[in-house]
Amino acid sequence: MIEHQFCYQKMKYMQTLGLIGGISWVSTVDYYRLINQGINDKLGGLNFSQCVIYSFNYADIKKNNDSNDWETTFQMVVKACNHLKSCGATGIIFCANTMHFIADRVEKEIGLPIIHIASATATEIKKVGLKKVGLLGTKFTMELDFFKSKLTDKGIDAIIPNDNDREFVHQTIFDELGKGIVTEQTKQRYLDIVTDLINNGAEGIILGCTEIPLVIQQSDVSVPIFDTALLHSKAAVEFSLT
Repeated sequence: MIEHQFCYQKMKYMQTLGLIGGISWVSTVDYYRLINQGINDKLGGLNFSQCVIYSFNYADIKKNNDSNDWETTFQMVVKACNHLKSCGATGIIFCANTMHFIADRVEKEIGLPIIHIASATATEIKKVGLKKVGLLGTKFTMELDFFKSKLTDKGIDAIIPNDNDREFVHQTIFDELGKGIVTEQTKQRYLDIVTDLINNGAEGIILGCTEIPLVIQQSDVSVPIFDTALLHSKAAVEFSLT
Protein backbone atom coordinates (compact mmCIF):
# COMPACT_ATOMS: atom_id res chain seq x y z
CA MET A 1 0.00 0.00 0.00
CA ILE A 2 2.78 2.42 0.97
CA GLU A 3 4.69 1.60 -2.23
CA HIS A 4 1.60 2.27 -4.35
CA GLN A 5 1.04 5.60 -2.59
CA PHE A 6 4.66 6.54 -3.29
CA CYS A 7 4.29 5.68 -6.97
CA TYR A 8 1.06 7.65 -7.16
CA GLN A 9 2.76 10.72 -5.73
CA LYS A 10 5.58 10.37 -8.23
CA MET A 11 3.11 10.03 -11.09
CA LYS A 12 1.10 12.98 -9.87
CA TYR A 13 4.09 15.30 -10.06
CA MET A 14 5.79 13.84 -13.15
CA GLN A 15 7.09 16.62 -15.35
CA THR A 16 6.47 16.67 -19.08
CA LEU A 17 9.62 16.33 -21.18
CA GLY A 18 9.94 17.99 -24.56
CA LEU A 19 12.25 16.03 -26.84
CA ILE A 20 13.93 17.67 -29.83
CA GLY A 21 14.53 14.73 -32.16
CA GLY A 22 15.29 13.87 -35.76
CA ILE A 23 18.93 14.80 -35.19
CA SER A 24 19.09 11.94 -36.12
CA TRP A 25 15.97 9.77 -35.89
CA VAL A 26 18.21 6.82 -34.98
CA SER A 27 19.25 8.39 -31.69
CA THR A 28 15.73 9.75 -31.08
CA VAL A 29 14.43 6.18 -30.99
CA ASP A 30 17.07 5.32 -28.38
CA TYR A 31 16.16 8.33 -26.25
CA TYR A 32 12.47 7.47 -26.30
CA ARG A 33 13.22 3.87 -25.31
CA LEU A 34 15.76 4.74 -22.60
CA ILE A 35 13.64 7.43 -20.98
CA ASN A 36 10.52 5.28 -20.92
CA GLN A 37 12.46 2.32 -19.53
CA GLY A 38 14.03 4.59 -16.92
CA ILE A 39 10.67 5.89 -15.72
CA ASN A 40 9.27 2.37 -15.58
CA ASP A 41 12.30 1.15 -13.60
CA LYS A 42 11.55 3.83 -11.01
CA LEU A 43 7.76 3.53 -10.84
CA GLY A 44 6.92 0.07 -12.16
CA GLY A 45 3.52 -1.03 -13.38
CA LEU A 46 2.36 0.75 -16.51
CA ASN A 47 4.16 3.99 -15.68
CA PHE A 48 6.12 5.53 -18.54
CA SER A 49 7.37 8.93 -19.59
CA GLN A 50 5.04 11.87 -20.05
CA CYS A 51 6.67 13.49 -23.07
CA VAL A 52 6.21 15.30 -26.37
CA ILE A 53 8.54 14.86 -29.38
CA TYR A 54 9.34 17.38 -32.12
CA SER A 55 11.28 15.59 -34.85
CA PHE A 56 13.23 17.57 -37.46
CA ASN A 57 13.99 16.58 -41.02
CA TYR A 58 17.69 15.86 -40.55
CA ALA A 59 18.51 17.08 -44.07
CA ASP A 60 17.50 20.62 -43.06
CA ILE A 61 19.80 20.55 -40.03
CA LYS A 62 22.68 19.04 -42.03
CA LYS A 63 22.35 21.78 -44.66
CA ASN A 64 22.76 24.41 -41.95
CA ASN A 65 25.73 22.54 -40.47
CA ASP A 66 27.49 22.37 -43.82
CA SER A 67 27.16 26.13 -44.31
CA ASN A 68 27.92 26.89 -40.64
CA ASP A 69 24.53 28.59 -40.43
CA TRP A 70 23.84 28.21 -36.73
CA GLU A 71 21.55 31.23 -36.67
CA THR A 72 18.98 29.48 -38.87
CA THR A 73 19.27 26.36 -36.74
CA PHE A 74 18.83 28.46 -33.62
CA GLN A 75 15.60 29.96 -34.94
CA MET A 76 14.32 26.52 -35.98
CA VAL A 77 15.07 25.04 -32.56
CA VAL A 78 13.55 27.96 -30.67
CA LYS A 79 10.35 27.56 -32.70
CA ALA A 80 10.30 23.83 -31.98
CA CYS A 81 10.91 24.36 -28.26
CA ASN A 82 8.13 26.92 -28.04
CA HIS A 83 5.84 24.42 -29.73
CA LEU A 84 6.76 21.84 -27.09
CA LYS A 85 6.28 24.44 -24.36
CA SER A 86 2.78 25.17 -25.65
CA CYS A 87 2.08 21.43 -25.42
CA GLY A 88 2.96 21.46 -21.73
CA ALA A 89 6.68 20.63 -21.70
CA THR A 90 8.45 21.82 -18.55
CA GLY A 91 11.96 20.77 -19.58
CA ILE A 92 13.73 20.22 -22.90
CA ILE A 93 16.00 17.41 -24.11
CA PHE A 94 18.08 17.80 -27.28
CA CYS A 95 18.45 14.20 -28.53
CA ALA A 96 21.96 14.83 -29.89
CA ASN A 97 25.30 16.20 -28.72
CA THR A 98 26.05 18.71 -31.48
CA MET A 99 22.82 20.66 -30.99
CA HIS A 100 24.04 21.61 -27.52
CA PHE A 101 26.27 24.19 -29.20
CA ILE A 102 23.24 26.49 -28.97
CA ALA A 103 21.69 25.00 -25.80
CA ASP A 104 22.57 27.81 -23.38
CA ARG A 105 21.33 30.46 -25.80
CA VAL A 106 18.08 28.58 -26.52
CA GLU A 107 17.46 28.09 -22.80
CA LYS A 108 17.59 31.84 -22.22
CA GLU A 109 15.28 32.47 -25.16
CA ILE A 110 12.53 29.98 -24.28
CA GLY A 111 12.50 30.28 -20.48
CA LEU A 112 12.58 26.53 -19.88
CA PRO A 113 15.44 24.40 -18.51
CA ILE A 114 17.44 22.42 -21.06
CA ILE A 115 18.97 19.31 -19.57
CA HIS A 116 22.54 19.54 -20.88
CA ILE A 117 24.18 16.39 -22.19
CA ALA A 118 27.72 17.51 -21.37
CA SER A 119 26.80 18.40 -17.78
CA ALA A 120 25.24 14.96 -17.28
CA THR A 121 28.36 13.33 -18.72
CA ALA A 122 30.77 15.44 -16.67
CA THR A 123 28.91 14.60 -13.47
CA GLU A 124 29.26 10.86 -14.14
CA ILE A 125 32.97 11.12 -15.01
CA LYS A 126 33.52 13.11 -11.81
CA LYS A 127 31.87 10.34 -9.79
CA VAL A 128 34.29 7.79 -11.27
CA GLY A 129 37.22 10.07 -10.45
CA LEU A 130 38.82 10.37 -13.87
CA LYS A 131 40.86 13.44 -14.79
CA LYS A 132 41.58 12.94 -18.49
CA VAL A 133 39.25 11.51 -21.11
CA GLY A 134 39.09 11.10 -24.87
CA LEU A 135 36.22 12.81 -26.66
CA LEU A 136 34.66 11.47 -29.86
CA GLY A 137 31.85 13.17 -31.75
CA THR A 138 31.17 15.44 -34.68
CA LYS A 139 33.85 18.00 -35.50
CA PHE A 140 31.64 20.59 -33.79
CA THR A 141 31.57 18.58 -30.57
CA MET A 142 35.28 17.77 -30.64
CA GLU A 143 36.60 21.16 -31.76
CA LEU A 144 34.23 23.74 -30.27
CA ASP A 145 34.11 24.59 -26.57
CA PHE A 146 30.47 23.92 -25.64
CA PHE A 147 31.09 20.31 -24.52
CA LYS A 148 34.65 20.56 -23.24
CA SER A 149 33.88 23.60 -21.09
CA LYS A 150 31.39 21.56 -19.03
CA LEU A 151 34.15 19.01 -18.42
CA THR A 152 36.65 21.70 -17.50
CA ASP A 153 34.20 23.05 -14.93
CA LYS A 154 34.43 19.65 -13.21
CA GLY A 155 38.24 19.54 -13.41
CA ILE A 156 38.29 17.08 -16.32
CA ASP A 157 40.66 17.44 -19.29
CA ALA A 158 39.41 16.29 -22.72
CA ILE A 159 41.68 15.20 -25.56
CA ILE A 160 40.55 14.66 -29.15
CA PRO A 161 41.85 12.67 -32.15
CA ASN A 162 44.18 14.09 -34.79
CA ASP A 163 42.91 15.98 -37.84
CA ASN A 164 42.50 12.95 -40.11
CA ASP A 165 40.77 10.90 -37.45
CA ARG A 166 38.43 13.76 -36.56
CA GLU A 167 37.47 14.04 -40.22
CA PHE A 168 36.80 10.30 -40.40
CA VAL A 169 34.62 10.27 -37.29
CA HIS A 170 32.66 13.30 -38.48
CA GLN A 171 32.10 11.90 -41.96
CA THR A 172 30.98 8.45 -40.80
CA ILE A 173 28.55 9.91 -38.28
CA PHE A 174 26.64 11.64 -41.08
CA ASP A 175 27.17 9.19 -43.94
CA GLU A 176 26.84 5.91 -42.06
CA LEU A 177 25.87 5.91 -38.38
CA GLY A 178 23.17 8.57 -38.74
CA LYS A 179 21.53 6.26 -41.28
CA GLY A 180 21.88 3.21 -39.05
CA ILE A 181 24.72 1.76 -41.16
CA VAL A 182 27.52 -0.06 -39.34
CA THR A 183 30.46 -1.82 -41.05
CA GLU A 184 33.32 -3.84 -39.62
CA GLN A 185 35.83 -1.57 -41.36
CA THR A 186 34.38 1.52 -39.70
CA LYS A 187 34.24 -0.20 -36.32
CA GLN A 188 37.91 -1.16 -36.53
CA ARG A 189 38.96 2.37 -37.45
CA TYR A 190 37.05 3.72 -34.46
CA LEU A 191 38.76 1.22 -32.19
CA ASP A 192 42.16 2.25 -33.58
CA ILE A 193 41.31 5.89 -32.83
CA VAL A 194 40.28 4.96 -29.29
CA THR A 195 43.56 3.08 -28.80
CA ASP A 196 45.51 6.18 -29.85
CA LEU A 197 43.58 8.29 -27.34
CA ILE A 198 44.31 5.78 -24.56
CA ASN A 199 48.00 5.77 -25.52
CA ASN A 200 47.92 9.55 -25.19
CA GLY A 201 46.67 9.33 -21.61
CA ALA A 202 42.89 9.03 -21.85
CA GLU A 203 41.56 7.24 -18.76
CA GLY A 204 38.10 6.94 -20.31
CA ILE A 205 36.35 7.58 -23.62
CA ILE A 206 33.30 9.79 -24.15
CA LEU A 207 31.02 8.57 -26.91
CA GLY A 208 30.08 12.17 -27.66
CA CYS A 209 27.69 11.44 -30.49
CA THR A 210 24.50 9.58 -29.83
CA GLU A 211 25.16 7.24 -32.79
CA ILE A 212 28.70 6.17 -31.80
CA PRO A 213 27.46 3.41 -29.41
CA LEU A 214 26.42 1.62 -32.60
CA VAL A 215 30.11 0.85 -33.19
CA ILE A 216 31.75 1.01 -29.74
CA GLN A 217 30.67 -0.96 -26.69
CA GLN A 218 32.33 -1.33 -23.30
CA SER A 219 33.49 -4.84 -24.18
CA ASP A 220 35.56 -3.35 -27.02
CA VAL A 221 37.57 -0.96 -24.85
CA SER A 222 39.98 -1.40 -21.94
CA VAL A 223 38.97 1.84 -20.17
CA PRO A 224 35.52 3.07 -19.09
CA ILE A 225 33.29 4.44 -21.83
CA PHE A 226 30.68 7.12 -21.26
CA ASP A 227 27.63 6.77 -23.48
CA THR A 228 26.28 10.32 -23.56
CA ALA A 229 22.81 9.30 -24.79
CA LEU A 230 22.44 6.86 -21.89
CA LEU A 231 23.69 9.36 -19.30
CA HIS A 232 21.56 12.13 -20.77
CA SER A 233 18.49 9.92 -20.68
CA LYS A 234 19.12 9.11 -17.01
CA ALA A 235 19.32 12.82 -16.26
CA ALA A 236 16.02 13.30 -18.10
CA VAL A 237 14.39 10.63 -15.94
CA GLU A 238 15.66 12.32 -12.77
CA PHE A 239 14.30 15.64 -13.98
CA SER A 240 10.92 14.09 -14.78
CA LEU A 241 10.51 12.78 -11.25
CA THR A 242 11.57 15.90 -9.33
